[in-house]
Amino acid sequence: MEVGNNFKPVGCNDCRNLDQLGIEFTMAFQPIVNFHQKSIFGYEALVRGPNQEGALHILSQVTDANRYKFDQAIRVKALDLAKKLDLQGMLSINFLPNAVYRPETCIRATLEAAAELDFPTNRIMFEVTEGEKVIDHDHLKKIFIEYKKQNFTTAIDDFGAGYAGLNLLADWQPDVIKLDMSLTRNIHNDRVRRSLVFGIIAVCRELSIQVIAEGIEEKEERDILYAQGVHLYQGYYFARPGFECLPAINEEAWK
Repeated sequence: MEVGNNFKPVGCNDCRNLDQLGIEFTMAFQPIVNFHQKSIFGYEALVRGPNQEGALHILSQVTDANRYKFDQAIRVKALDLAKKLDLQGMLSINFLPNAVYRPETCIRATLEAAAELDFPTNRIMFEVTEGEKVIDHDHLKKIFIEYKKQNFTTAIDDFGAGYAGLNLLADWQPDVIKLDMSLTRNIHNDRVRRSLVFGIIAVCRELSIQVIAEGIEEKEERDILYAQGVHLYQGYYFARPGFECLPAINEEAWK
């Protein structure tokens, strides 16, 4: 991918200047739990408005002109808040692959912020949503190769709900895939979804890819996936996102 004339690598201090960006935002955090170990695996940082506006409200303000700076800013904001909240375990950050020009350059602000905050890179997971249309799969593969060099964990978010599906998995194998809620919702009552999801789980087991089941809202959804060897979960059954805080896990969800 060619770098535009306006491309200028930004340092982590520039990323904190939201006035310059022109978009006000903060983060909510939702736990990802390891049900097998009855522990918290980590938290996903979810972009929110300063008055708790949803992600779509913020993302609707992203344009070609500010996409790169916004992508850099959300990474640094997530790290700043994670450090402030003493977040333990994995910090999962969504990124915009179409905002990344040269991976080795675009990761600089994240590395600077992680070093400044003493936040280990092996506790940072970068998620690319399958719902964002990525035209250049080779470019995405280069991004993740560079991220792995820096000891980051890589993940495909919303797997099964977007543009790429198994084609993306065939081209590149991440450390983690996150099963989209459209597949996990009501799975205990849906034979077709069970067949599809069980097949994906089997493929991931063969490829040594961890599976996180998203959108879990009922015990029965968790139980049928747990029987298939899925240990990691995210969803309202365990905890809703906490606005600028780390929410407590519903104690009943551990049973």
